[in-house]
Amino acid sequence: MLCRHEGGIERLPKWLLCVPLVAHWFWLALRHGGLTLPSVVNPGIETGGLAGESKMARLDLIGAEHRRHVARTVAVRQGDDVGHARAQAGMIFPLIAKPDIGWCGYGVRRIDDEPQLAAYAGGFPAGATFLLQDFVPGPMEAGLFYMRRPSETHGTLIAMAVRHQPSVVGDGTSSLAALIEADARLARARRHYSVGPRVPATGERVVLTTVASLRVGGRYEDAMRLRTPALAGRVDAIARSMKGFNFGRLDVRFTNEAALRAGKFRIIEINGAGSEAIQFWDPSRRFLDAYRGVFAKQRDLFALAAEFRSLGHRPVGVAALSRAWLKQQRLTRLYPASN
Repeated sequence: MLCRHEGGIERLPKWLLCVPLVAHWFWLALRHGGLTLPSVVNPGIETGGLAGESKMARLDLIGAEHRRHVARTVAVRQGDDVGHARAQAGMIFPLIAKPDIGWCGYGVRRIDDEPQLAAYAGGFPAGATFLLQDFVPGPMEAGLFYMRRPSETHGTLIAMAVRHQPSVVGDGTSSLAALIEADARLARARRHYSVGPRVPATGERVVLTTVASLRVGGRYEDAMRLRTPALAGRVDAIARSMKGFNFGRLDVRFTNEAALRAGKFRIIEINGAGSEAIQFWDPSRRFLDAYRGVFAKQRDLFALAAEFRSLGHRPVGVAALSRAWLKQQRLTRLYPASN
């Protein structure tokens, strides 16, 4: 459930980063009596959103009255006529192609023309489903974390984080490669960038990837300072329109901070119980504070799940969750490279 990060905990090897979180999950499972208990918090989502769920199915939960806040998205099965699907939906280039079952930005690509689209479809795993989505310029992106208890009519926007795509700013003399090497975060992710000898002009910002995932050098910033009643109300209204959604993250793109404060954004993805508490990956957070925050999120998730179980909801079985997770991991290894 975790991607690699920087800041207080980002320099840890991935396995070392995950060990305390997995151990804490098992401790909570023993305490609450269920390894997969968190799957009950979102009965409208397969596995509650812990692993292997369909992105399209999550978007389809959003009520018709809120569809204007969602980036237009269509599902295409590998082997179908992707050009026809795009034309029929009235989608124009550029657009975003992404796996229907995805993780950490793997397989997400910006597509600028028909040959690129055909190449993406041709390189996708046989029989698997991918999504075509309108490219939302943004240029900013955020994760909005939401929770609603079973006794509550309205839920709460409990956390926010802005994602910053990996980028460099030109000085008029250094090449892109040199600018990347001069930034420790970007240098560690250099294999994800395709750059030539270009020298950006002074002050020119060059975005290096389409995705803003930490594994490609992106950065997360705690953004609760941007929370307003208008934004919280918008998120709550959208979440309440989604039958069976009570805990998770709305990934959105927006034009600027003022627009986000006013509740003006476009949803590009919905994540459920497996959503990362990405605000704690802010590099300004101290090591121990980051871990405390993620542990607190896990405790809240299990406590909420226990409330839903007391009302008769039953978690998915360990075998079913394992199959979903293994399928997700197998597909991830086969996806076309992100850009």
